Amino acid sequence: MARPTTKHGLLKECKASRRRVLDLIDALPPHKRDAEFVFDDRDRNVRDVLVHLHEWHLLLLAWEHANTHGDGASFLPDGYRWNSYAPMNVALRDKHVGTSLAQALDLYRESYDDVVAMIESHTDDELFTKKFYPWTGSTSLGAYCVSNTSSHDDWALKKLRRHARS
Repeated sequence: MARPTTKHGLLKECKASRRRVLDLIDALPPHKRDAEFVFDDRDRNVRDVLVHLHEWHLLLLAWEHANTHGDGASFLPDGYRWNSYAPMNVALRDKHVGTSLAQALDLYRESYDDVVAMIESHTDDELFTKKFYPWTGSTSLGAYCVSNTSSHDDWALKKLRRHARS
């Protein structure tokens, strides 16, 4: 599917991709929901995938909030760069070692709702005009939103489907 280029399209695809993730998890047999992946991967189970998505939602929300309130912040936490953020993803996973699948589902739903609310608070121009906000660099806020919602959900779906087939 083509990447959304309007607020309406973004919200529609966010809701659809979220539904696909939740439906796939719901369709997993109970023993698969908590099972470790049989393939080698950074994320070891369904919970790890969900908390990864949740933590990236939080990164997006914190970045947008800080910058729209004049506090200027980088998207990635201090010490991480776009070409070397793999250790951050491991730290985000390890942060949730005690999180249950039920809790991970709640966190994912809640942070997704917050991202949708943030998207709804912006206009089409604010979301999809490149460089509308100086802190988005050469791209747009909407591009970051797509990457952290529907595109990230597509990544998760591939991983979850692989787990379902194994």
